[in-house]
Amino acid sequence: MKIRDIDLGKYPVLLAPMEDVTDPAFRLMCKRFGADMVYSEFVSSDALIRAVNKTAQKLDICEEERPVVIQIYGKETDAMVEAARIVEEAKPDILDINFGCPVKRVAGKGAGAGMLQNVPKMLEITRAVVDAVKIPVTVKTRLGWDSNQKIIVDLAEKIQDCGAAALAIHGRTRAQMYTGEADWTLIGEVKNNPRMHIPIIGNGDITSAEKAKEYFDRYGVDAIMVGRGTIGRPWIFREIKHYLQTGEHLPAESFAWYMDILRQQVVDSVHRLDERRGILHIRRHLAATPLFKGIPNFKETRIAMLRAATVEELFELFDKINQEHGSTQKPIC
Repeated sequence: MKIRDIDLGKYPVLLAPMEDVTDPAFRLMCKRFGADMVYSEFVSSDALIRAVNKTAQKLDICEEERPVVIQIYGKETDAMVEAARIVEEAKPDILDINFGCPVKRVAGKGAGAGMLQNVPKMLEITRAVVDAVKIPVTVKTRLGWDSNQKIIVDLAEKIQDCGAAALAIHGRTRAQMYTGEADWTLIGEVKNNPRMHIPIIGNGDITSAEKAKEYFDRYGVDAIMVGRGTIGRPWIFREIKHYLQTGEHLPAESFAWYMDILRQQVVDSVHRLDERRGILHIRRHLAATPLFKGIPNFKETRIAMLRAATVEELFELFDKINQEHGSTQKPIC
């Protein structure tokens, strides 16, 4: 698959943009495990043009993570254009427009998935941003606002006509948020529309190597994007890529191997932020990781792990978990 002149090869697997998750350290880790392209956290156009420091920091990228995408969102055309030009100066490979975020503070104000209720404005923004920058501009959105307004098949053509270089589709409506199962049938319909010629990227519920291959085969998408399935499990890219290439499961590593990855995530998070904020940031990964599933009587240890306030305290718990369960626990990955 190619997005303009960026060749991502056959069956590319991408890291989805996720707020408070896809920071530079996590992107780089996913890249090392085989992610073919990684996305930043989403960036507010309004905050970016006001030069809010925390927002500007989201533009930090490194050479090792390329190809890398910076994603922006907003509801005003002029602000999105100005933000796009600022992003281009940060030299990402691609600029993505977020028309899919369903959370109330974004969609409720008319940005993100809120744009699904104002398609003319969505298209105006897309066209203006495409015209404003030289790098490829892509779009990420959802099936529609709710079950009565699944407009993606018609909308995809219009987005393509605005000059978007690729389209990523999350197989849920805004009303669904992240509940229920992602419906890929309309994603497949968009891909199989003979009038579509830009790459179509499918997103939603990719949690295993088998599902990734099944969805490539069944729906014919050009690429698959993995989101929540990577939280606490960045090695999922390694598993998916191996399965896509060989049709076989990658043998599990030792329990200690996976624990070392979680340790590195803690170190990276603390290094990027500070001890207190870094540990708070990483708790989402520790809570979501499948590594501890099936360990008997683990509830108290899990609570202690998620309450640990220092790296020393957290790593002592890691050592205890490894000592008590490392030789018997079979990783569920």
